[in-house]
Amino acid sequence: MNERIMVADDDSNITDVCRRYLEREGYSVVTAKDGMEAIELWRSHTPDLIVLDLMMPHKNGWEICNEIRQYEDVPIVMLTARGEEQDRLMGLTMGADDYLTKPFSPRELVLRVKAILRRMRTVQVSPATHSSHTIRYEGLTIDFVKREVEIDGRLIDLTVTEFEMLYLLASHPGQVFSRSQMLSKIWDFSYEGDTTTVTVHIRRLREKIEQNASDPKYIKTVWGIGYKFAGGSS
Repeated sequence: MNERIMVADDDSNITDVCRRYLEREGYSVVTAKDGMEAIELWRSHTPDLIVLDLMMPHKNGWEICNEIRQYEDVPIVMLTARGEEQDRLMGLTMGADDYLTKPFSPRELVLRVKAILRRMRTVQVSPATHSSHTIRYEGLTIDFVKREVEIDGRLIDLTVTEFEMLYLLASHPGQVFSRSQMLSKIWDFSYEGDTTTVTVHIRRLREKIEQNASDPKYIKTVWGIGYKFAGGSS
């Protein structure tokens, strides 16, 4: 498998348990005990996924996530205290792909990690199918193979989850997806999280691809149900 995962938490019990469970699945794991060490390990080890606690000494999870997002879109799973909804929303708003509330099951963490990395590996599509995996609609181009999105020729940086959400909607133009359906399809396993997760990701996605996020051209809200992509593809 060989994917590298960084687990950053100031609780050594959590990092030790996460390491054991993830290594048992074949992942290479490095751990950080505070925010500064997390930044150093991110720079030196270039992990494929980061498990990041929000509350750490020296640099907190929000600061770390914000710094990382200025340079790359490596998937981030946030760890938050149970019941701290505002923390979860802020983490998602700043670019986290998923979250777990403490205390959490290490088996659930493994499921989340597997689901995200499996989505990343879908980039390995045969070049022969390249054309059938490119969607174009009124200035928007979505290249599934390259995992690139352009607006009027300008490349847009999306996280793994944002790209998957956009591709799901755009590859089914006009079809309405409920938030629960999107959780199931994007997160790729039985997900019992708050559907607010979808709402936050849609908001971030609109801010990146829409000229006016409050009056979206591409991703429309179907009130009381969910979301749909506005038109056909070519």
